[in-house]
Amino acid sequence: MTGNDVQEVLSRDECVRRLAAATMARVLISVRCLPTALPTRVRLVDHDLALLDSADVAVVQAARRHDVLTVQVDGLDDGHPWSVVASGISSLAPLDPAAPSPTHDHRLITLPLAVVVGQLH
Repeated sequence: MTGNDVQEVLSRDECVRRLAAATMARVLISVRCLPTALPTRVRLVDHDLALLDSADVAVVQAARRHDVLTVQVDGLDDGHPWSVVASGISSLAPLDPAAPSPTHDHRLITLPLAVVVGQLH
């Protein structure tokens, strides 16, 4: 990066729009006190709530503990990279009795979008 690089801060609405368009994201989590990024499916339920679909034991356990999780999505607009991160206190979504039984602790995790920020580079 040079001193001439311009970064545009994205509004919350624009960040949410970009997050809503994503199907995959990275969930940022601490595993054994070390930061890591793990792939997850993501879907926005509304403007303030994301659902993460994960079979990763660390992510499911974090949601069980109501840990703060962060999801990150990135992309390109006309050759300009952008990045959006959203954080909130996670929890396990209630199991739907009509849904097929989850396998290998595969669960849906709710993530209220308490903090949402993004930049266009």
